[in-house]
Amino acid sequence: MPRWEPPQEQVIEKPKPRRWPAVVLLLAIIAVAGYGLWMMERRLHPAINPAATAADVRSDISGAGDSLDVAVSWRLADVGAGLPDSMRVEVGRGGGEASQTHVVAGSQRSDTLRIAAPLEGETVSGYSCVAAVRGGRLARERCTPWQYVRPSAELSTTPAPDTTAHRQKRATPAPSAAAQPAIARIVIQPAGQQVDPDLGGKCAAWQRDNPGRSVWIEVNRKAVSACMGPNGKPTVVQFCAFALLVDGRRVKTRNSTDVPYCQALFETWVRERVT
Repeated sequence: MPRWEPPQEQVIEKPKPRRWPAVVLLLAIIAVAGYGLWMMERRLHPAINPAATAADVRSDISGAGDSLDVAVSWRLADVGAGLPDSMRVEVGRGGGEASQTHVVAGSQRSDTLRIAAPLEGETVSGYSCVAAVRGGRLARERCTPWQYVRPSAELSTTPAPDTTAHRQKRATPAPSAAAQPAIARIVIQPAGQQVDPDLGGKCAAWQRDNPGRSVWIEVNRKAVSACMGPNGKPTVVQFCAFALLVDGRRVKTRNSTDVPYCQALFETWVRERVT
C-alpha cells in the first residue's frame, strides 16, 4: 500500500522588474545636465578666434615735461568672425615695475599712455604690449621693446666723443680768435630721443664691418637697415651740444661744429627764448 505524503508546496518565481528604463532615464538626466553646463560655459566663455590677435605693435615716444607720452599702434592679424570686444594696451618701464594699462574699443588701432620720464643722463628701457579681448578672455599678447635717452653734458677741455653713441656728453667750447665770456650752461639738442634696442647686435656688427661709414640716411629718423629697430626707429642716436654764455650769446661746442644736422638744430635753437 503506497505511503501517503502531503502535497508539496509549489514555489512560483516572480519575474524581476526590468531596470533598464531607470538607467536610461538617469543617463538622459545626466546628458541634459551636461548639455546645460556646456551651453552655460559657452555663453560665459565663448571660444576666441585664435587668429584675432594683435600684430605689428609699435611705439612712438615723445617727451612731455617729466613724463613720456607713448603712442602705441597695432593691427589685427585676422579679424575672423568679427572684431574683438576690446583691446588691452600696456606700457611699462624695465620689467614692469612701473606700468600703465588701458582697455579700448575693439575697433581702435592706437592708444597713448603716459609714464614717468628718465632723469637727465639716463636711458630708460620699456615695452608696449597689446592683446585682443573677447568674452572676458585675452588672446595672445604681442609686445615690442623700446628705449628712450635723455642726455646730460658737462664741460671738458678734452675732445668730445663720438656723437652717435648715446652716452653722457662732454661739451668742449669751439675755439675762437677772441676770448669768450664764461659759459652759463650747456644745452643738449634734442633734449630726449627714442632709440630702438639693437636686437641681436646687428647695428654694432655693421659698424664694425664698415669703419668710417655713417649709419645715417636721415639723422635720428632713418639709418641703414641693420641699424633700424622693431619700432621703425634707429638703434643709434646723435645729440648736439651748444653753449649759452653769461652775456646771453649762444655758440656751438666743438662736437657740434661742421655737423650739418647740428647746424640745423643750432639755427632753430638760437631763435628760441631762453628758459
